[in-house]
Amino acid sequence: MREIELKFQVPAAARERLRRAVATRSAVILPLAAAYADTADDRLARAGFALRLRHEGDRWVQTLKGRGDGMMDRLEHEIVLPAAETAPVLDPARHAGTPAGTALARLLADGAPLVELYRTEIQRLARRVRSGGAVIEIAFDEGRIVAGERSVAVCEIEFELISGPPAALLALAARWVQRHGLWLDVRTKAERGHRLYRGLDQVPAVRAVAAELPEGAGTTRVFGSMLQSALQQVLPNAAEVADSGADAETLHQLRVGLRRLRTALRVFAPWATDEAAARALEQALAEPFTALGAARDADVAGTLLAALAEAGAPPLAWPRPADAPLPAAVAAAPGFTLLMLQAMALALGSLPMPGAPLDEAVAALLAPAWRRARADARRFEALDIERRHRLRKRLKRLRYALEFLQPVLPRKRSRAAAKALRVALDALGNYNDHVVAQATLRARAAAEPADAGVAFALGWLAAREPDEQARAAAALAPLGELKRFWR
Repeated sequence: MREIELKFQVPAAARERLRRAVATRSAVILPLAAAYADTADDRLARAGFALRLRHEGDRWVQTLKGRGDGMMDRLEHEIVLPAAETAPVLDPARHAGTPAGTALARLLADGAPLVELYRTEIQRLARRVRSGGAVIEIAFDEGRIVAGERSVAVCEIEFELISGPPAALLALAARWVQRHGLWLDVRTKAERGHRLYRGLDQVPAVRAVAAELPEGAGTTRVFGSMLQSALQQVLPNAAEVADSGADAETLHQLRVGLRRLRTALRVFAPWATDEAAARALEQALAEPFTALGAARDADVAGTLLAALAEAGAPPLAWPRPADAPLPAAVAAAPGFTLLMLQAMALALGSLPMPGAPLDEAVAALLAPAWRRARADARRFEALDIERRHRLRKRLKRLRYALEFLQPVLPRKRSRAAAKALRVALDALGNYNDHVVAQATLRARAAAEPADAGVAFALGWLAAREPDEQARAAAALAPLGELKRFWR
């Protein structure tokens, strides 16, 4: 059985209004008390499983959930147990004969005991609606997750597809996002409970996962797989940033995921079921991507300030944009969530469609892009700043495009190209940081010409510019010797 649902966090200012919106005459109130179990070494959580026993009103339900597609689809197997006044014993064997149950049995094959780690105490307000040819359950959950002496509040709303097309679920959720300012959270209660039990303020950032390209898949299906791969990186990192601001690495991985998503939408737009929608979405994503970059620029500034201090520079307060939004505000904005729902709709609409054969389509897209990038790489030192920056962006798109397609590309050539692109982009990134720092400080010097720290920094950067430029040019040179990697 598959569970198809979307979950959103509810801003405090919208809670009463949203509660009234759910509490129609057909709505029901259901107390939910669940206990979650795992082994002492967290092997279920590490494998993406959650096993719980939940008291739902007057019945007991044992549920096993498995890892899903990273968007809205997740494996689930439920067993409704006979009525009992006391809690039944949790029994993994109840899930035997199902895909999730077989995986669970393998995890517990050595006889490792299950122990309760955390529990949830939820008051659910729920009703069902018909929308877009689908039946959808809307559930507003309030309560808490408890692990020993620690607890965390829960206030979220779920939209679960009971029957009908997934597109209808996305469309209905988008309307509620617009109306109530919700933000998408792909983290489950089990994931939040596990980190509470372990006392984790942060979890490791989610890195890129390879797109799954089934044998013989055509262009449209491959496009959908690319979007899905990018979203599997973007969505969990965005939830962490929206919830707590997260650390620098999570923010970095969010921006990497967004860059991969934009690459898929821009480079491979001709493979989409709706090319115009893909291109429009790529353009719309530029705004949150740029806003999230302000925090990354601050990290670069910190590294530069440390180097300047070591060189004996006078004190320097790095200029910061006065109106730069906080990363949490960007990721929790309803507009960002709506863009994510649009990306999910494009991905899900493309996955069932075969599309044209890949071979000729890959060559038609990559050959001209590779030709333009190599031409600019050869004459890097003759390019102006703007064209050097454009070259860096082109090479980034080529790198991510190559990574998306690597499973269907010639192994040796594509790996050589990927390595050369990484080396070139590392050098170009350092050079770009150098250029951006100079531009920032020149603007500061124009406003405050007497600032000794700014004058020192500009001189220090100017002295190092020839070396940074030479290193970038040297890193670009091997690109001209690479053979075509798509044939």
